Amino acid sequence: MIQPFDDTYFMKKALEEAEIAFDKGEVPVGAVIVMKDRIIARAHNLTETLNDVTAHAEMQAFTAAADFLGGKYLKECTLYVTLEPCQMCAGASYWTQISKIVYGASEPQRGFKNLNTTLHPKTKVVKGILQNECSQLMKRFFVEKRNLN
Repeated sequence: MIQPFDDTYFMKKALEEAEIAFDKGEVPVGAVIVMKDRIIARAHNLTETLNDVTAHAEMQAFTAAADFLGGKYLKECTLYVTLEPCQMCAGASYWTQISKIVYGASEPQRGFKNLNTTLHPKTKVVKGILQNECSQLMKRFFVEKRNLN
């Protein structure tokens, strides 16, 4: 039987958030947090809008999910994010004790894996879900940004 709420389904929802960021002129990273097949938080980058270097999609999603749950721990939750989390976001995920992180495109320069950032020992990681779609959106953003300057 086909599972309608799988990693691909929820990554598509994160991509929708990334498109919103793209339309706002933000680096197009989107995130959703899921608990028991239900999206409890949706977010996208807001660093330009808020003039805040910490306003990454993941950070916004962590705050929204914690607010929804009424607590800071996201032990039974999964973060879906279109780009591999940076060191800051991976570090924050450690403190949330999130159960699983699923990301689309890898970030070889600033991603947590290359920087050897420690995740919570119980956090599982899945990479490469809709990798091509996530990568193409990032590439399109930076090509358009360069052409405007």
